[in-house]
Amino acid sequence: MKGPTPRRRRRYAGKCLRLESYLRFPGDGRAQPRLPASALLWALLMGQWLRRSSFAAIEALAHSPVRLALRVSRRFGDDALGYFTERLDPMTTRLAAVTALRQAKRNKAFDNGRFIGLALDGSGAGRSREAGCRLCRPCRNPQQEVVGYHHQLARIRVVGTGLVLPFDVEPYGAGDSEFSASRRLLRRAVQNLGPRFADYGVADGEYARAPFLHDVGDLGLHAIVRLKDNLPAWLQAARKRFRGQQVFLSGEDRIEIWDADDFDPWEALCWETVRVIRYRQSKADGKVFEAFWLTDFSSRQVGSREIFRLAKSRWDIENQGFNDAQNRYGFKHICHHQANSVLVVWLLGCLALIIERLYRIRSLRRGTHPILTAIALWQILWLSLSRPAPDDTS
Repeated sequence: MKGPTPRRRRRYAGKCLRLESYLRFPGDGRAQPRLPASALLWALLMGQWLRRSSFAAIEALAHSPVRLALRVSRRFGDDALGYFTERLDPMTTRLAAVTALRQAKRNKAFDNGRFIGLALDGSGAGRSREAGCRLCRPCRNPQQEVVGYHHQLARIRVVGTGLVLPFDVEPYGAGDSEFSASRRLLRRAVQNLGPRFADYGVADGEYARAPFLHDVGDLGLHAIVRLKDNLPAWLQAARKRFRGQQVFLSGEDRIEIWDADDFDPWEALCWETVRVIRYRQSKADGKVFEAFWLTDFSSRQVGSREIFRLAKSRWDIENQGFNDAQNRYGFKHICHHQANSVLVVWLLGCLALIIERLYRIRSLRRGTHPILTAIALWQILWLSLSRPAPDDTS
């Protein structure tokens, strides 16, 4: 019987996404390993896809009768996964995600969109009563008393092409902020991907500051950033300025757009001019959403409707990024409370999402049949484990 199986997904990741070298040599830093790194790494990825992300759940799979069907060659305990992730090089996994994205672009996986974007945002994960690693940050109540600890990080994703693919994270350091972590993350991401991979960077109003906008330009990207109350004078001027508007339909929604590209930049911003787009989105249920965005895309380069679409790709982070990662892939769960292990598990979660979405939406889509939903693919993968599997002689 043909269909998605762990064996076929392993072949897709290794050959189609050029990850064979990484799957065999993932940057293992153990001095005298007894368990092969390839087996532990593949078990961690399979745990993500089967939505069994805790180390104890992965150990149960490795000791179950489905181990050979999972393509996991050895049995192991959850302590082995903790020891392994403590010593796994995060940069090797970061570069593996970049390799998969660049290969996907060569395979025309992003041809559904005219522009490729990089979306940035912050998130939190993993709470505890006591500090367990150097990434723990205190949670305070209104009286500024420490009531617990959690982790915070910036994440970056490829957007704008019908696919939302998270590929890197940057934890907040001591005294750090989302803004500073995101700037570091953006510079590293563009350096790893290459200067011509993406076309624009999109972010929320927190990033409407001159240093970030300058970073985006210096990296060869255009900026699309939401305009909020952090620039009150600008927001008030934009509200007074717009008169006429374009009106069009996006699905069942009615979209009104105001567009002007001759705003003067504020004193700290080294742009010749600033383009501001205002849109009002009226839903079929009567709800109305309004937002202002600023960009350095000129009206000759990109029309108003396209800017609206690119700006809305920011919200794909919430729908296909945070919600999937937290609700389906256990992103908030801390498997092993050690700093390098926490970071590596986050990065492996990003890599697992890249492989799963490219495999489900691009590879399995060939033909006229519809795209499988994530839950349907998960069910098929579980059912495939009941089929007889040959011994792994590799």
